[in-house]
Amino acid sequence: MSLLDNIRQKSIAYAAEVVQLRRHLHAHPELSYEEHETVKFVSDTLKGWGITSQKSIADTGLMVTIEGKNPSRKTIALRADMDALPIEEKNDVPYKSKHKGVMHACGHDVHTSSLLGTARILHEIKDQFEGTIRLVFQPGEEKNPGGASYMIRDGVLQNPEPASIIGQHVFPLLPVGKIGFREGMYMASSDEIYLKVIGKGGHGAAPELCVDPVVIASHIIVALQQVISRNASPKQPTVLTFGRIIGEGATNIIPDEVNMAGTFRALNEEWRESGLKKIKKMAEGIAEAMGGRCEVEYSHGYPFLKNDPLVTRRIRAAAEAYVGKDNVVDLDIAMGSEDFSYYSQIIPASFYRLGTRNEARGITSYVHTPTFDIDEDALKIGPGLMAWMAVNELM
Repeated sequence: MSLLDNIRQKSIAYAAEVVQLRRHLHAHPELSYEEHETVKFVSDTLKGWGITSQKSIADTGLMVTIEGKNPSRKTIALRADMDALPIEEKNDVPYKSKHKGVMHACGHDVHTSSLLGTARILHEIKDQFEGTIRLVFQPGEEKNPGGASYMIRDGVLQNPEPASIIGQHVFPLLPVGKIGFREGMYMASSDEIYLKVIGKGGHGAAPELCVDPVVIASHIIVALQQVISRNASPKQPTVLTFGRIIGEGATNIIPDEVNMAGTFRALNEEWRESGLKKIKKMAEGIAEAMGGRCEVEYSHGYPFLKNDPLVTRRIRAAAEAYVGKDNVVDLDIAMGSEDFSYYSQIIPASFYRLGTRNEARGITSYVHTPTFDIDEDALKIGPGLMAWMAVNELM
């Protein structure tokens, strides 16, 4: 039996167990940087399979090493994130979240269970490849500054530095059985913007005695879109969205202040920096011109994610061999963000998508929604696919 067939058979054979691991994780989600029980579950599961080379890192992260023959020859890394989101689940399933207001709505339970399955396969075939595979179980992908930054700070890419790193993410727009790839720029940087527009409140029937922060905020929101339309190149994808506006007034009360929160996305670090400066200057200037003032704060998020072309071509070829060329598709640029981007800024990296959609079964909800779920047949593919990619990367 070929190594490919062996890996594929193991992935299918262990799929039921991987599904149970996923369901346990799904039922017991933990928020970013609070993944204490999750990482213990991961560690204990690995130890149960005899995988004991483990190192706690970044508080709730775990770095696991699987050595093949001649382990110093080459090292590559595989990454999964473990944290959940502050969302109340609305799915009526046996594995529904038991933690009120917390849900694995982005598939990190899938990523973690899939990488566990990958670890088991690699451990069982370690006498059939040369080199070392580093498994990265990472916390805090969903919350700034991103758990990847802490993992890197604490040495996950050192001693030795991996030749490449691979990440897998569910994709509910892609049917189960399909795998998606994109070379080069793939996902956007992400910064949070907080604006406090300060005026002078009063009676709604006497606006001449007030400095209306609601009106000022309205002008700022509309005007800031010109930062995108008249400053960013039309060839440069950019998004500025404000999703939260709070003015604690009433029908006849003008408030003293209005608070707004939004996100700024870009695919170029120079434009990212320039755009943030323009946003600040314009917001402050409009507020001042209208008699108020605007305080601007940023929470800097993740950089843009770039997929190394050579790594991406290699793992794509591995995927074509594993699932068939017809089941491998091209991905478009995405304005979502991912802290896997931190790894991609340091070493050759590639972030690919695992199809999880099944329209016939009604599994179509997008990530970050209370009804997100997956077709668990994806877990027949995910563990073996990543194991096969890893072995190929070591060649």
